[in-house]
Amino acid sequence: MLLARRLAEAGVPAIQVTWHRLGTWDTHGNNFNSLKGQLLPRFDHCLAALLADLEQRGMLDQTLVVVYGEFGRTPKINSKSTPGGRDHYPRCMTMLMAGGGVKGGMSYGETDEFGFQAVVNKTHVHDIHATILHLMGIDHEDLSYFHQGRQETLTDIHGRVIKEICA
Repeated sequence: MLLARRLAEAGVPAIQVTWHRLGTWDTHGNNFNSLKGQLLPRFDHCLAALLADLEQRGMLDQTLVVVYGEFGRTPKINSKSTPGGRDHYPRCMTMLMAGGGVKGGMSYGETDEFGFQAVVNKTHVHDIHATILHLMGIDHEDLSYFHQGRQETLTDIHGRVIKEICA
């Protein structure tokens, strides 16, 4: 995270931090012990330090921080693993966005009481991509490229900017 902040200070426009050192986030087994014991406390500390660091340097307003995984996790425990874990789940997931033109201190979207389905402000990955591009000053419908015999946009024919989360 410190290196990411230094790269941002140096003007690098896009930085990806991949978190592998502390173990796997793929918690099909031992989900709760892994998250509670080492993954989340260390990650929370590092993320909070990054955000505070960017804020202190006056960089948070122009730096978009996005935290997500490639899948959500099942709302039910995987009974085949001991101790219990949670499997990949494409229907619902959580992500965090901070700085860079995003409203702070809010949540957007809700699931049903069990976490099985999105029920309020359903959002597709195309919407997330369109919103990130918008926050970077790029119109996802204007930027196109030729691919497999046709012009395509970065979000194909889908995606809407989620204006409700934009400051």
